[in-house]
Amino acid sequence: MPTVDLLIRNAFIVDGTGAPGFTGDIAIQGDRIVGVGKVDADALETIDAEGKLVTPGWVDMHTHYDGQVTWDPYFTPSGWHGVTTVVMGNCGVGFAPCKEESREWLIQVMEGVEDIPGAALSEGIIWGWETFPEYLDFIDTLPHAIDFAAQVPHSAVRGWVMGETPSENEQPTAEQIREMADIVQEALEAGALGFSTSRTSLHRTARGALVAGTFAEQDELFGIAQALKRAGTGVFEIAYEHAQGLEEAQWMKAIAKDIGRPVIFNLSQFDQDPQLYTQMMGQLEEAAAEGIPLYAQSAGRAIGIVMGWQCKAHPFAAHLPWLEIFQKPWEEQKAILQSDGFKNKLFAGQVWKLGDFETMVTTSFHKMFPLRNGQDYEPDVTESIAAIAEREQRDPREVIWDWLMQDDCTGTLYFPLFNYSEGSLEPLFQLHSHPRVLMGLADGGAHCGAVCDAGMPTFMLTHWTRDRKRGDTLPLEYMVHRQTQQTANFYGLLDRGVLRAGYLADLNIIDYDALNLGKATLVHDLPAGGRRLVQRAEGYIATIKSGKVIVRAGEPTNVMAGRLLRGAQDAPEAPVSLRPMGLAAHLSAGA
Repeated sequence: MPTVDLLIRNAFIVDGTGAPGFTGDIAIQGDRIVGVGKVDADALETIDAEGKLVTPGWVDMHTHYDGQVTWDPYFTPSGWHGVTTVVMGNCGVGFAPCKEESREWLIQVMEGVEDIPGAALSEGIIWGWETFPEYLDFIDTLPHAIDFAAQVPHSAVRGWVMGETPSENEQPTAEQIREMADIVQEALEAGALGFSTSRTSLHRTARGALVAGTFAEQDELFGIAQALKRAGTGVFEIAYEHAQGLEEAQWMKAIAKDIGRPVIFNLSQFDQDPQLYTQMMGQLEEAAAEGIPLYAQSAGRAIGIVMGWQCKAHPFAAHLPWLEIFQKPWEEQKAILQSDGFKNKLFAGQVWKLGDFETMVTTSFHKMFPLRNGQDYEPDVTESIAAIAEREQRDPREVIWDWLMQDDCTGTLYFPLFNYSEGSLEPLFQLHSHPRVLMGLADGGAHCGAVCDAGMPTFMLTHWTRDRKRGDTLPLEYMVHRQTQQTANFYGLLDRGVLRAGYLADLNIIDYDALNLGKATLVHDLPAGGRRLVQRAEGYIATIKSGKVIVRAGEPTNVMAGRLLRGAQDAPEAPVSLRPMGLAAHLSAGA
């Protein structure tokens, strides 16, 4: 073999296919892998990876970087966690198509649904489009370190066709449905990877309105779905109302059968009906038996709220003494919190009446857990605030106060909102073992003040393959496969997610034994000083995108090797087949 650009030697290679890991070398020329195994070649650069794990770069199919794409070339926090490809435009929200006069409206949609500060979006977004193809053309001109792709969001399409207020409150005419379908088809033909919609009452704009499309009737959904059928490409992605899952599954299956394109919905366990997720898995199995391309995606851990003084939510958020100071600068807040007498004032103060959901979140002490060092995302119920208070014969508020005041008032609590009804992550073990459930919902770029899940690709290795104490772990090769080849292939990105000759040279070099998540911390690094929770990781030696090192020892190299992906990407000349999904198939294959 002639001299290559980059040679990684002596690595433990987990190649993304689910096959057993092995020790070997990886040769890279340009943006492609040209050799894997025992490679006899000279190289312009050689990295000795002895004792290190090498995987494909993570392909994160559920993010919300639709505005951040215009100002952040690294797509942080995802880019800090070995992600080399992101798919945006999920849950029916995004910024294209968008008429100039509707920019603030769509900002309010994104602010309310995904908790991205409106001021940060207003100041940070660099506008240069109205139609969806123009959006792709514009973001294609901007430098980026990793690859990115977009889906066309229902709310924006509805607003374009029907107008802002009517789109949130009315049903479209037959002609408007045809116009929406035409817009979606145009977007798919320009390079969108799919269409997304939201049907959950949890998704509201900053003004409190349900997102446009929440109550769309079946004629509209089927009408828009015809765009995917006509284009012959794309995924139909849905955030649905959990309690109505069984009814929703019927039309989702019908659409998938009609258009012959993958339909995928967000699947989680929720407290009001904690076994419904198993019935939804049954719906997936029925669809599979009929050859219908219906799938679900699930998070890797409980979808939970991080609580702290600087966060969006905490147990004292509705107490009037707190409301008197919460808009002050942090240093002033901290001085008041630490002053004599404020604790007693806070405890004795009047509590503002909240809605049912907010009251549940701020008073359910049995679902609040101290978040220790960013590691414990499967805490035992005996470690809840309620259990600690009962054991120590204390007021739960006292326990909460002491914890939030730790580390100079930066202590945090964890409130598992979904996937933790039974006090463990066992439901997620079942979901991630299922052949029709994919890895998703990391929500990179979103939920800035309450959720910090963009590090989920790292968590999938640390928790599920190595550190889990309260249940079975999952094989390393299987978990790598789930967030590389599986997620890439689902969106038709057949050129990545596998470490074999001919594939894109996207990969991570990882110190697996040292791999760890850091503490979730709140910073003000968004445009206009906007706040967000971030979580870094230790253990990534390097992230390589298209043959270029873009992150080394956790620090960016300022190499912009990424690009916009327009539509499906062709496989190499000798592609590796995708194994049957699911843990049982993985184990039976001998991995």
